[in-house]
Amino acid sequence: MNGIETIVDYLTSVPAWYLATVEETPEGAKPHVRPFSFAAIQDGEIQFCTATTKDVYREMQANPQVELTAWKPGSGWVIMRGKANLEDRANAQVRQEGFEHMVGLGEAWESADDERLTFFTIDDAEAWICDIDGSWNPVAW
Repeated sequence: MNGIETIVDYLTSVPAWYLATVEETPEGAKPHVRPFSFAAIQDGEIQFCTATTKDVYREMQANPQVELTAWKPGSGWVIMRGKANLEDRANAQVRQEGFEHMVGLGEAWESADDERLTFFTIDDAEAWICDIDGSWNPVAW
């Protein structure tokens, strides 16, 4: 299993994983963390799904620095960080999978081609598998 497959395995084997963005507030920049649950591999990249109408999308537009984490029982946890690339390059298959996933969560979408539904990747990504012993083991791309 290569690095990207390792990350997607972590993210898709748990009910939710968490994405942190930077939220600009009147008091200054603050971290904003929320659950996500879709990740798919396309053309050697991990595709993530959200909506152009959500705060997370606006936050990534304003500051693309993101970090995600997921804990997989018995396997430690994964940390991945980099810059969100909001250029939607999802192919028809990934778009359909993301659409079905989001509908399964209870979100309302007209179709996989709903223009609010969008996909993003993470550029300049770094990732680690971490353990309770304090180790951070780099995941090679």
